[in-house]
This record gives sequence, structure tokens and C-alpha cells, in this order.
Amino acid sequence: MGKATSLRDRIKSYFRGRLEDRPIATAIEQICDIKILPTETVLEAYILEQSMIKKLQPKYNAMGKDDKSFVYVVLTKEEFPLFMILRKTDLEKMNVIPSLLASHKLRRSGSRNLAVRNRDSSRSLRFIQNDIETSKIYGPYTSRKQIEIVLKLLRRIFPYHSSAQKTEKGCLDFELGRCPGPYAGEISRADYLKNIRGIKMILEGKKKGLVKKMEKEMKDYSKGQEFEKAADARNKLFALKHIRDIALISIENKFEIRNSKLVNLRLEAFDISNISGDYAVGSMVVFSGKEPDKSQYRKFKIKTVKGADDIAMMKEVLIRRFRNDWPKPNLILLDGGVGYLNMGQELLRNLRQDIPIAAVAKGPTRKDSKVESRKSKGDNEAIRNILRDKKLIKSIMDEAHRFAIGYHRKVRSKQFLNK
Repeated sequence: MGKATSLRDRIKSYFRGRLEDRPIATAIEQICDIKILPTETVLEAYILEQSMIKKLQPKYNAMGKDDKSFVYVVLTKEEFPLFMILRKTDLEKMNVIPSLLASHKLRRSGSRNLAVRNRDSSRSLRFIQNDIETSKIYGPYTSRKQIEIVLKLLRRIFPYHSSAQKTEKGCLDFELGRCPGPYAGEISRADYLKNIRGIKMILEGKKKGLVKKMEKEMKDYSKGQEFEKAADARNKLFALKHIRDIALISIENKFEIRNSKLVNLRLEAFDISNISGDYAVGSMVVFSGKEPDKSQYRKFKIKTVKGADDIAMMKEVLIRRFRNDWPKPNLILLDGGVGYLNMGQELLRNLRQDIPIAAVAKGPTRKDSKVESRKSKGDNEAIRNILRDKKLIKSIMDEAHRFAIGYHRKVRSKQFLNK
């Protein structure tokens, strides 16, 4: 399940490169039907996609289901409500219990303080103790950047006060016309809540109903000779029908280009496991982009190295790896420090393999790793982006470590039983 401004390009992206080397091949094999739901704007497509993922829980849309790193749009319950963008961890700090979170209803926040960043207005929102209640939650959304743009677009049509401070004094948004000025008396509470309802209906996928409602209001204002309000409704209707969501299109295209490049990359990570040189083994795990490809995993029992020399063991594993006619990796990651990197680069030069290589030295708790790498002819922007992605590097190296430890325990157990 996904959205695209060009369905042709989206479908083509699934069939680039060798399918057998990509996790998407499994999903493609299971396609029995394709259904297209056209929307008028990318904004509506994004909201529809997120709501359908949450409702239908499709097997391969793992990113859109639920995770602490994803974001929610929360509507506060107060005289002049506002929208906040919060992560699930923020909601947990507000003591929002899972059952209520699942039903999209939030109870009063607990006695803890919560400070979050509302990037829509570039201000800090600080809610203290029980001063703020929350009444509605939308999400989860997979991209904070995209939902920020959604709210920014909607706020131009349906402005709302976005600061925790209940005043327009010193408010730049108020001076720029992005805040309707409820605390300055520039808008009635009834009209302010109409703006909030407009955004709510968009987030709930009820744009058509909203348009009809606004068209009726415009006619009623006109009949009642409230021409200023009729003109305001007309302008909002026009803006709503012609939302310029170019920013969303730009983000979507960048994401698809980056993702298609990443999916075609083969990343290999190596780790060594032994006890003072005994029961020594090595592991090779393979990732296609951000996804592990377990059919390509390989394990090695160390044969030529005696004693506790992990760098020599890693060298043996790499030599044996390149003796095989396996697909060439786009990046090699070694579990270790600078010594491993020096050995790996020298070995690749001797083997005439121009492949980017990096060594990942574990921190004291394995949570903070240091990536050591040097420039090579095989470097490109995609490789550099991967090396900067600490979360991805950690997940790859953790998987290599897990695979090595598992094989080490198996070898140790087997040799112990044979004694």
C-alpha cells in the first residue's frame, strides 16, 4: 500500500535491478490484484494512505503500523484548541495509556511536565501539570516532516493559535497573519472552532463533506447579506480546492529516489566470535538496503588462525568470502576498530576489489559505536548517507553480532558434547 504522483514510476521502481536480490521480490510474488484510489491532492493521498495502513494493517507496510519513533497529531482541549505534533514517547510521558491511545481518545495529562517542539510555529510548547487536556489524536504518521507540511498547508486556510502562551503579545505569527488572534479579540470562539473543525475534517478524510458544508455556509452568508464572511468562505473554498502541495510532492520524490537507490545496494557486515581463540567462528550478514536478506547469510569456522587474534580471523573470513562467486557488495562493514579497517583496505587492494569498507568499533554498552572509514573510488552519495545513518549501522552490526554468537554457541556446544 502506498501513494505516488506517478503510478507508472512507482510500479517501475519495484522491478529495477535483480529481483532475487531484493526483499520486495517476496511481496511482488504475492500480488493478485491492484486497486487504485485517486485523490485530488498529494495531501489527501498522504492522509488516506496513513489511515488505511492503520485500519487494514497490511503485512508489508511495517513502517506505518505503530512504533515509538512515529508521530501523532494531538488536538488540545481548551478554549482555543491547537494542534501539536508528538511522538509516541511524548504521549507516554503524558501518561496516555495504550487502550485509550488505540481508540484515539486521550485523557488528561498527568502531573509530569512535558516540553516539546512544535515545528509548525517554530516555538517551544511547555505544558505544566494538569493545565492542558487533550481531546483528539490522529496517526500514527511515518514522517514528521510530511505531517508538518500538512499542518502548515492547512493552517494557511484555517489559521489557529499555535503557541502555548495565551496571548498574541510578541507573536510573530499574529503579525504575519498566520494566527487569527483569538486572545486579542480578533476572532470569535465560534469562528475559531470552525477553523479547527475544518482541519479535523481534512485529517479524518472528510474533505468532500467539508467543501459541501463551506459552500452552504457561503450561500447562507450571502443571503443574509454578510458579504465579508461570504467572501472569506469563498477564499477558503478556493484555497482548499487548489492546495499547493508541491512541498509534499518534493519530499515524496526525494524519498522514492533515495529508497530506490538504497534498495539496490548490497551491504555486507562481518563479525568474529570466540573465547580466547577457542571455538572461533565468523559471520557474514547481508542487507539489501535497510532489509536483511537472510538467504545470503554465511557462517565460517576459523581454520587457519590459532590463538586470540581477531584481526587475523577477520582476514581469513574476508579471503574465503572473496573466493566464492557471490554478488559483489556495495559496502563492507567490519566489527572492529582502525586495525580492522587497515587490514581490510590492504586486503581489498591485494584482491583488486574497489569496494568501500568501514570498521565499526563498539562503545562500552554497544549503544554508542564509532564508524571508521576512508575514501575509495567506490564511494558515492548513497554509501555516505548509509555511513551517516547510525541507527541503520547499529542494526546491521547487531545482526552480524547475533548471527556470529549463535553459530559460536552451536560450535562450542557440539565440541563440548564430543569430548
